[in-house]
Amino acid sequence: MLQPSSSPASERFIDDYLLYLLARASHLISAEFHDQLRRRSISVPVWRVLASLVGSPGETVTGLAETCLLQQPTMTKLLDRMVRDGLVRRMQDSKDRRVVRVALTTRGEVMAADLVQAAKQHEAEVLARHPEAEALALKNLLRGIIARQARPRRG
Repeated sequence: MLQPSSSPASERFIDDYLLYLLARASHLISAEFHDQLRRRSISVPVWRVLASLVGSPGETVTGLAETCLLQQPTMTKLLDRMVRDGLVRRMQDSKDRRVVRVALTTRGEVMAADLVQAAKQHEAEVLARHPEAEALALKNLLRGIIARQARPRRG
């Protein structure tokens, strides 16, 4: 069993609380990249949609909402704007015509490719601050947590 790694310098509950540590680390690292997005006038939700669609033939609105950490009505409104901006398109699922999938347009692919390159560069800078084995172990641990905690994906 994993024992808390309490430090004598700190006795605050949150300093050893997994949820806080995950959220705080994410917040600190995300803030750096979100600054880059702001300079490009791209919102975080738009980035999340673009990133989620890179390499995908199409995702459901529900699946995108879950992946992008948004409520479905908010996702639907965001997608409406992204369709108007020419970044994504809606299409019927090839197997179930009642299902709508969202995919990148050519314009969306170009924008996403540029942003993915910036995200990979940022990730490399963040991970370079830590020993390689720890960085790889962290990513593997997080994938494991997500796989064990996630509900089955719809669509």
